[in-house]
Amino acid sequence: MSNNMVPVEIRGILPDHSAWAIFVGNSEKVIAIQVEHSMGKIISMFLHGAPKERPLTHDLMTSTLKGFGITIERVVITELRESIYFARLILQQKNELGRKLVEIDARPSDCIALATALKRPLFVAADLFEQCEDMSKSFEEPNEGGSEME
Repeated sequence: MSNNMVPVEIRGILPDHSAWAIFVGNSEKVIAIQVEHSMGKIISMFLHGAPKERPLTHDLMTSTLKGFGITIERVVITELRESIYFARLILQQKNELGRKLVEIDARPSDCIALATALKRPLFVAADLFEQCEDMSKSFEEPNEGGSEME
């Protein structure tokens, strides 16, 4: 994977009828990633530290990784093909034999949920970030009317 990555953070979440828009970006630009309704709710829960009655799938994955001494190093949104974003989950395992990094192909929504839950860094590939439309205006408009984004 290229080292040309742009650090981003979740700037807001906007629910809609059938999907949620996750706005990620920095001071220069904000891009929107559409996720399924249920994933938007999960990301929002992790973002706000909302209590859960039972562990979610992402909690299970986190516990499993922790049990094997594996941490999430970072998440990278890598590309956009036919209006679908792709992402990589970068895992790290350290033990007496050394350090091993593994990249796993994953849905951006799962990656964002895990990064949010574990407060891990989120990046976008620089060439992808450059080619994506700046959604800063769309991101700011809901806030102008007094309503807040999640």
